[in-house]
Amino acid sequence: MKALIITSDNFEAEVINSTKPVLLDFWATWCPPCVMIGPIVDEIAAEQEAVRVGKVNVEDAPELAEKFGVTNIPLLVLVKNGKPVAQVEGYRPGQKEIILEMMAPFLN
Repeated sequence: MKALIITSDNFEAEVINSTKPVLLDFWATWCPPCVMIGPIVDEIAAEQEAVRVGKVNVEDAPELAEKFGVTNIPLLVLVKNGKPVAQVEGYRPGQKEIILEMMAPFLN
C-alpha cells in the first residue's frame, strides 16, 4: 500500500479511527535527512500489511506537529488505538531496520 498524506482534515479518519497501527513520518521538503528517509518509509508502506503509513508535512500541518510535540525532524511516530506508542527521531545508517524493530512489539 502507498503512504497516505495525512492532514488535519483526514487525521481522525486515517489515524485515530484506524484499526491498524499507523506509522507517521513527520517531515519537510527543506530537510535533507527527511528526503533521505522518504524512500525507506515508502518501502515500509509497500511491504508491511500490518501497519498503515502516513506522511505529515510539518509545514502543511503545523497543528499536527504541535500535537505530537515535534521539535526535530524527521520524526517517525507509531500510533496504535489513537495513541503514540513508539518513536524514532533522526536519520542514521540502518534506518529501515531501526524503524521495523521499533514497530515490531506493536504489530500483533
